[in-house]
Amino acid sequence: MALAVSPLAPERFPEIPVIPGVRFAAGCTGMRYRNRDDLMLAELAPGTTIAGVFTQSQTASAPVLWCRAGAKRGRGQAFVVNAGNANTFTGKDGVSAVKTTAAATAKLLGCAAADVFVSSTGIIGQKLPVETVTAALPALKQGLAASAWEKAARAIMTTDTFPKGATATAKIGGVTVTIGGFAKGSGMIAPDMATMLAFVFTDAALSPKVLAELLRDGADRSFNSITVDSDTSTSDTLLLAATGKAGNKKIARAGDPALKDFRAKLDAVLLDLALQVVRDGEGAQKLITIRINGAASPKAARKIGLAVANSPLVKTAVAAADPNWGRIVAAVGKAGEKANRDRLKIGIGGVLIARNGGPVPGYDEAPVAQHMQGRDVVIEIDVGVGKGRATVWGCDLTHGYIDINGSYRS
Repeated sequence: MALAVSPLAPERFPEIPVIPGVRFAAGCTGMRYRNRDDLMLAELAPGTTIAGVFTQSQTASAPVLWCRAGAKRGRGQAFVVNAGNANTFTGKDGVSAVKTTAAATAKLLGCAAADVFVSSTGIIGQKLPVETVTAALPALKQGLAASAWEKAARAIMTTDTFPKGATATAKIGGVTVTIGGFAKGSGMIAPDMATMLAFVFTDAALSPKVLAELLRDGADRSFNSITVDSDTSTSDTLLLAATGKAGNKKIARAGDPALKDFRAKLDAVLLDLALQVVRDGEGAQKLITIRINGAASPKAARKIGLAVANSPLVKTAVAAADPNWGRIVAAVGKAGEKANRDRLKIGIGGVLIARNGGPVPGYDEAPVAQHMQGRDVVIEIDVGVGKGRATVWGCDLTHGYIDINGSYRS
C-alpha cells in the first residue's frame, strides 16, 4: 500500500558530510518490495570501534542475537541490513541466514565474519531468502560511496513514509569530529533499549567502552523515551561506529572533560532521529510532548510519561483535539508509580487545567482546544511527590494506524 508522506515530516533529508572510513551502498533484491532498494551495506575502515544497544524482547530476532555478540567484541567492519523480512521466529534457518550473510560479506570485504553486523526488519515469521541477499552483495560492494547517506536510509524503510537522517559536528580536544546517522521506524514502536533500527557513525577516536557508555546514556534520553503504539519490536537495534579517522587523541574514559561537547552533540543526533520516528508514527497527524515533574525519580517520571503517551484514550483525544484531562488522570494512575491525587497538576499548551484534585475553577477550554488542533501538542504533568522529571514523546492515534496495519501482510 502506497503511503502518503507524514504531515510531520521534515522538509528534506539533511546534508550529511562524508565521514572518513564509512561508505554506503543500497540495492533491490525484490524479496518483498518491488522497484525500490531493500538492502543496505555499510563498509567501515579497519580498526573501527562499535557499540550497540538492543531490544530486551524475549523473542528477539536472530540478527539481534548476532549483533549483541558482536557488540561485546567492540569492533566491526560492515553493517548489512535488509527491509521487508525481519528474520524473526525462523529457528535454525534464521540463524543460518545470518551466518551466511556475514560470511559472504566478509569474503567480499576481506574481514572476519564476526566483524559483520547483520540487521533485518519487516514481517515476523517468514523464512529469509538469504540467497537473494548474498547474490546482491557483489553489486553493492562495487557501488560503495561515501556520500550515499540518503540512499542507505531509504533502503532500510518498511512502513516509513520518509527517510530519517541527522548530523552534527563536535570538538574533542580542539579537533573537529563529525557525527551522522539514519534510522527507520514507524510502527511497533515502544523501545526497550534503543530504536527499531538506527545506525550512527563518527570519525572520532573512542574506545569501545567509552562508546558503549555514551550510547547507552544517549539512548535512554532519546529512543527509550518515545512511543508510537506501545509495542516493542523483536528487532530493535541501535549501532554506533567510530572510525577514529578524525585524528583526535583517543578517549578511553567516558568521564573525560574533553568529551563534553561530543556527548551533547551525539545526544542531539539520537534525539533528532528518535523524534523523526515518532513524527512518522503510522497514521500520525500530531506529535505529543509530555513533560513530567514532581515524580519520585527520573525513572518513575519516564514510566508515568510513557503510560500517558501509550494510552489509546489520550491518543484519540489528541487526535480529536478534545481536552479531556480525565483521561490523563487515569493514565497517570495506572502507571504503577507514586502520584498524589490531591496535588496533581495538568496543563495543556501552557494552560493549567487541573490542580488540587479537580479542574481549575473557571478555566477557559477554548485556547486549549485550539492548541490541540495544531501539529505539536504539549502536555505538562506534576504528580506532586518528589523531584523526578522526564520528557517523553508520542503521537496521536488515528484510523490510519488501522489502515496500515490491517493490510501490512497483504
